Amino acid sequence: MKSDHIKFPTGFWAGLQRLGIDPNEVARKAQLPLTILTESTTVTTAQYYKIWEAYSELVGDTASGIIKLATAFETTQYPPDVLATYHARSYRDALNRMARYKQLCPPESLRITEENEQCTIELEWMDSEHLIPPLLVGITLAFLLELGRRGTGQHITARSVEFSHAMGNDDTLEAYFGCPVQIGATVNRLTLHRKDLDLPFLSYNKELLEILTPVLDRSVDEQHKRSTAEMVKWILKRSLSGGPLDIQAVARELSMSDRTLQRRLTDERTTFKQLLTQARHEQAREYLSDPKLDIKEVAFLVGYEDQNSFYRAFRLWEGDTPSNWRMEYLRTHSSS
Repeated sequence: MKSDHIKFPTGFWAGLQRLGIDPNEVARKAQLPLTILTESTTVTTAQYYKIWEAYSELVGDTASGIIKLATAFETTQYPPDVLATYHARSYRDALNRMARYKQLCPPESLRITEENEQCTIELEWMDSEHLIPPLLVGITLAFLLELGRRGTGQHITARSVEFSHAMGNDDTLEAYFGCPVQIGATVNRLTLHRKDLDLPFLSYNKELLEILTPVLDRSVDEQHKRSTAEMVKWILKRSLSGGPLDIQAVARELSMSDRTLQRRLTDERTTFKQLLTQARHEQAREYLSDPKLDIKEVAFLVGYEDQNSFYRAFRLWEGDTPSNWRMEYLRTHSSS
């Protein structure tokens, strides 16, 4: 199960600057706060797509945008999960790691199949609600080839590339992939020469992998163990100040129907309403512990339109008013 939070690599913004594109302009076009450029943060699937759409509009031809960014992204800027693929033992090891660690970074997943002389990598999307920006599809497949080239130090070419949507100038793509490009396919797929998977990586780093692998594997395992209730509460906490959230909206973020979500929450002996109350209560305590936030602001941040409703709810939770609770909290937690 994947929740709707995507870590956006800070190296992306550095790559844009190397291409002469202003990251501020991309963030503004995507209607996102400029803090995303400097802080390590997560974005929703919809925000993630908006960033790629903004870059696509600014760069012009989709094919050029794909190749430029795939080649401009410096290996020193790779996030830990990608770094672990770059320092893998071989191209095969790198691709298998990429498929595993993609589970930490929705919304796409990779299905790798080796058969006869070829290896196919099919791109699957967890999200059926949004239209996937074609440039994002292209960059994902181009990066898999770029990874092999950088790791092996050889100019590996693909057997074929298939895209479901138009990708701009086909000649540009064919020159990069070194093979025919098919547009209008039923799937987005990169097909490699299987023998290339045996090529060793010059960038292999055994010591670094011994540090990164256990941490990343543990993160993947933990993500699988996360309960539906935990993910719902995480989404609610992140979205409280954005207006009322219903079960349908949360179900969409988790790429499931509201009926399925309701059934899973029942199996975990909770309800959407209970989780919303818990999320508000926990966030209210967290915000009230910060003396810089006034209580009217806290009420808004936890999703209450008026202060009185918040006061009534807080009295039910804590048996006290928000201001009294805050005074007591600050008194007991003040550092002497």
